[in-house]
Formats: sequence, structure tokens, C-alpha cells
Amino acid sequence: MSRSTHVIMNRRDIELSLQRTVLQILERNQGEETIALVGIHTCGVFLAERLAGILKKNSGVKLEWGTLDITLYRDDWSLASQNPLVKTTDIGFDIEGMKVILVDDVVYTGRTIRAAMDALMDYGRPEAIQLATLIDRGGRQLPIQPDYVGMTITVRENERIKVELAEQGLADQVVIED
Repeated sequence: MSRSTHVIMNRRDIELSLQRTVLQILERNQGEETIALVGIHTCGVFLAERLAGILKKNSGVKLEWGTLDITLYRDDWSLASQNPLVKTTDIGFDIEGMKVILVDDVVYTGRTIRAAMDALMDYGRPEAIQLATLIDRGGRQLPIQPDYVGMTITVRENERIKVELAEQGLADQVVIED
């Protein structure tokens, strides 16, 4: 049985969403000397890198950015695989006392973000953690709310949001699969 897909964001929609997110980040963090972005593997890393590029181009703020693997912090990793694929965490700056913006592609149940916060705490105690996401699909199981959202959409439980990016060798788009 083949899956049907429906495009909800194209390349231009993604670009505009990221530009709007940067403006919101700058507005909310006005007066901060440094902005720290941490992308959650895998698509969150690509989106954080894009946000960093826009921030560098459009502001004079100092920027720190890193990547975060949450595989071993997930509460369901043993259900998914007995041999989880662990990626690289690279946070080459001190997060102690900083405002850190976590970046992920889709926020759904909140479990990924909870795991990311747990993983981040192993690197220090930030002053605050903010959350940026391209898609908020609702359906939380945990009380987690993104601060910056590209698009909010409600989909059925059997549907899946898939973010496809050029960094993966795909066309930039967001699709709903059922």
C-alpha cells in the first residue's frame, strides 16, 4: 500500500518561516550579547545552522551554536532498537548561565524536547531554555510549548509530518503522510 503525501510548506515557505523566527528571536532576546542555538539531531541541526546563518547576516549579536544527540536520553529508545544509532553532540561553549535556544523540526508529544533538556543539563545549567520549531503539530503528552513556531497544524494521529531538507539531498518541503 502506497502512502499519500500532501505538501504543506515549500522551499520559500520554509525560508520565510526561518526569517520570521530570527526576527522573533532577536526581539525576545534584545540586549543579549550572545545567542546560543543548539540543534537536535537530525533536522533540528540543519535548521539551527540555517537560523545561525540568517542571524550572522542580519544582526551584530555574537552567536554560539552546537548540536545535540538525545538518543540515549529518550524514554523509548529500548523500544525502538536494542542498538540505537548514536550521533554526535557538539557543544563547544559553556552554557552555564546562558539563554539557550533548542531547535527541532517538529514538536509533537514533547518527549523529544524533554530528552533534549535532560541531555543539555549534562553540559551545565543555562539561565533559560527557549524552543524553536518549524512545525508544531499539537498532541502533547508533556507540558512543553515552543517559543518560536514556523507553522502550527493539526493532523490526525495516523498522519505523519515529514520535514525534507536540501541537506539530506531532498527538496526543501514539509509534507503530511498518511
